[in-house]
Amino acid sequence: MGKIVTKFGGSSLSDASQFQKVKSILDMDKRRCYVVPSAPGRRFDGDDKITDLLYQSYHLVQDGKDFKPVFEKIRERFVGIKQELGLEIDISEYLDEVEKDIASGASADYCASRGEYLNGLLLADYLGFMFLDPKDFIFFNKNGTFNSERTNDALTALLKYCQKAVIPGFYGSLDEEIHTFSRGGSDISGAIVARAAKAEMYENWTDVSGFLMADPRVVPGAKGISNVTYRELRELSYMGASVLHEDSVFPVHRAGIPTNIRNTNAPDDPGTYISHTMPDDENPDVITGVAGKLGFSVISVEKAMMNVEHGFGRRVLQAIEENNLSFEHMPTGIDTLCVVVATADLEPVRQSVINRIVELTNPDTLTIHDDMGIIATVGRGMVHNPGTAARLFMALSSAHVNVRMIDQGSSELSILVGVDSADFQPAIRAIYHEFVKD
Repeated sequence: MGKIVTKFGGSSLSDASQFQKVKSILDMDKRRCYVVPSAPGRRFDGDDKITDLLYQSYHLVQDGKDFKPVFEKIRERFVGIKQELGLEIDISEYLDEVEKDIASGASADYCASRGEYLNGLLLADYLGFMFLDPKDFIFFNKNGTFNSERTNDALTALLKYCQKAVIPGFYGSLDEEIHTFSRGGSDISGAIVARAAKAEMYENWTDVSGFLMADPRVVPGAKGISNVTYRELRELSYMGASVLHEDSVFPVHRAGIPTNIRNTNAPDDPGTYISHTMPDDENPDVITGVAGKLGFSVISVEKAMMNVEHGFGRRVLQAIEENNLSFEHMPTGIDTLCVVVATADLEPVRQSVINRIVELTNPDTLTIHDDMGIIATVGRGMVHNPGTAARLFMALSSAHVNVRMIDQGSSELSILVGVDSADFQPAIRAIYHEFVKD
């Protein structure tokens, strides 16, 4: 029988009733044998996330202030879950230990990780699963980067002898000290466990039924995405869509394991299925999604006959590199080369960049256009549907959107357009409604 690794977010484990939903989901499919919990999230608007309270406790201690009133809120949450579920574990003993450690000046990573740790203890007791502490098998290098191969070897060996387990997310160890991933790291932990377990599926349970084809704040009623490839996911995530961080899918992507994004509060919804390949004709809307980001500047360098001037592009990028800037895109023409950079990064070194490009390339003109947004229209089906680009630009024209930049990769997986910030939302809506059938 294959194995399914399930990761549950903070909203999925915010109180005792959510614990009961999680148990019901696990009971629905006995292949769900490894569970990766987050720390309890908000139960209602205005409520506190446990991780936020733990960070507050850490900073209060660092400032020489009393953290116990804040920690009491943490204690009440965990003790309340234990009592409502009738658990046998003495969670107060573990809470006492954590409180003592925080008072003694424990690190920020240690403090932040205790939400997942304590929630994992409760969940393991509730499910009757073994509790595995990630500090014993999720490892970081001395520079703080994740040591994927050492981790995978250790965890794979451990899971061979453990059929059902709760493995808290978000943290591991560096030189035997607790070290955390960035916020959202429980998603990374879940993918790590799925890879080590050689799972047939990684399920990421949250409070939404998968991904949407556009930001619902921009396109109200945007349709859900039923199927998406990892390549499309990377494109959408890069352009700011509220999807999984790239780091959180890399382990399962590398191992060839599909991911299913599901809703704990609507477990019968199929959610979004992520895999390596999909049939090209499976998406009736041609595009998979449309997403974008604001806050870009375009550095436009124009020089006659630059296409025959050896090293011209390299010298432009040299000026960018020397000012510690990263570039997002680099569309070019015969006599024009454009470099797209984040405006916030450019602003402190704007004049230095201008001076250095002029010095290195002696251009005919150099201009910088600010207040630009970049929109990515992503879809594996676009390459097999002639006229997709024409439809996209006709839709933008009909919406009176002026396109300032066009960029399409050779894979034809996405079409990028740059527009004025004022046209950003109208452009997304125009593209969405051109392709998506109601």
